[in-house]
Amino acid sequence: MKRWLSGAVLMALAASAVAETPLQWSDDEVKAIARHGPWPPPPPRDPSNRVAGSPDAVALGEHLFNEPRLSADGTMSCATCHVAGRDWGDGRAKAMGRAELDRRTPSLWNVGYAHWFGWDGAGDSLWSQSIRPILDPREMAGDAAHVARLLREDKALACGYERAFGDRPGGDDEKLLVDTAKALAAFQATLVSPRTPFDAFRDAVAAGDREAAARYPLAAQRGLKIFIDAKCSACHFGPRFTNGEFGDVGIPFFTRPGEVDAGRLDGLAKLASSTFNLLGKHNDDPSGATALRTRHVQRLHSNFGEFRVPSLRQAASGPHMHNGHLATLEDVVRHYSEVNPDRLHSDAIPLVRPLALTPQQSSDLVAFLRSLSADSPPRAAPSPLCP
Repeated sequence: MKRWLSGAVLMALAASAVAETPLQWSDDEVKAIARHGPWPPPPPRDPSNRVAGSPDAVALGEHLFNEPRLSADGTMSCATCHVAGRDWGDGRAKAMGRAELDRRTPSLWNVGYAHWFGWDGAGDSLWSQSIRPILDPREMAGDAAHVARLLREDKALACGYERAFGDRPGGDDEKLLVDTAKALAAFQATLVSPRTPFDAFRDAVAAGDREAAARYPLAAQRGLKIFIDAKCSACHFGPRFTNGEFGDVGIPFFTRPGEVDAGRLDGLAKLASSTFNLLGKHNDDPSGATALRTRHVQRLHSNFGEFRVPSLRQAASGPHMHNGHLATLEDVVRHYSEVNPDRLHSDAIPLVRPLALTPQQSSDLVAFLRSLSADSPPRAAPSPLCP
């Protein structure tokens, strides 16, 4: 006896067949995909840091990164908040120093490729940004004299310093603080995230290898099409999936009743007043080219409530946004699907609009975003500085 299928079942089967049909990519889409690679890019260069890329400076920086004696009471190191096994973050919605802070601990993956640092861009170099938590009374609460004394008195660190900088730690405390930060920056610049399923797909598409491209899950491919059509790459641009700049995407900037985090607006004020910005005496770049961005950046009222656009690489685990406001990627996609344009700062150029995604589209976009992450190999313990 012939069995008849209901209209609802037929529609479900048709939708399933469409969902499993291999996707076709236009020339423009192929170009858009190709712009997100190749990965990894060439090693970052920082002319403002004379020991950037030096193996001896990287070794010293790794030891200093894990050194709790940089903090005033000897209990907190950089690695306390930037944990290798947690994608160089801490997994908390708000960073915890000597008290809970107002912002999330950012990941250090690929930080060497950035040109602004911190959620508000108050740092214009990786080494100047590395000084901030050492001195911040809410975090490590150290000072230049304390750091300098550690370098002079610890034999291993003094030996590592001499190898990296070519001289024993001298008498200028501020210089030793800056050199400590430059060694820390040299180490952090080596933290390049692993290749991901997306990277294999991107390379296959760019090479016209349909068989290799077909190994990328269809849900992720559909999510990638949504990502392209929604022009998400206007902010999440290039191989790092970030333009490295700032925007207001509708996340509340109230930190507590009556108090706000002004974001980039305050960050630019801090940058201008910093002794350690690239316009100062500690910049090692004789050409002055590295300071041009700092010299010409303008502080505008529209910067209020803007925060740095994070990379989407290694962002599978939460929390997300500058203040940990969204716990999961599903929450992030829901935010962009339902964002209220009236919440955006009135003076700013709108960066986002509600995507109004269906549940299936939301799931596909999450699948794509998850494909930008991969497990990284475990790290070996650092070798002795001066065996």
